[in-house]
Amino acid sequence: MRAVFDTSVLVAAVRSANGASRELLRMVLDGEIRPLISVSLVLEYEAVLTRPEHFAGSANAEANLEIVKAFCLMGEPVHIAHRLRPQLVDPDDEFVLEAAYHGKAEVIVTLNTRDFLRAARRFNIAALRPAEALERIRRQ
Repeated sequence: MRAVFDTSVLVAAVRSANGASRELLRMVLDGEIRPLISVSLVLEYEAVLTRPEHFAGSANAEANLEIVKAFCLMGEPVHIAHRLRPQLVDPDDEFVLEAAYHGKAEVIVTLNTRDFLRAARRFNIAALRPAEALERIRRQ
């Protein structure tokens, strides 16, 4: 499955040891999923995951940066040839959609499907919550 992970999914994965977001993160780290990444997306992951409010349990900035590095190593880089803006209500989400479009993603995995649904459909991309994405992966 060609997928782009919204930052919200990584935040959920580092804040909770359980759930679909954590399972998807494990699958990326184990090489079962190769996420699509862009420079903008990786910079967003780094900026958000190093905020102290996203440290849970043994997680800290260094541990969360290791996750970002793993996405860089395991991910498939996407070149953003041109911008699609404006497509979304939140301009901070535009680079997620652009990575999905230029990477020919089937899915944007997000906890915020409401904001992505209409624009993603326009480009024939599904916007799925982590549990829905996990179910789709398991059916393949």
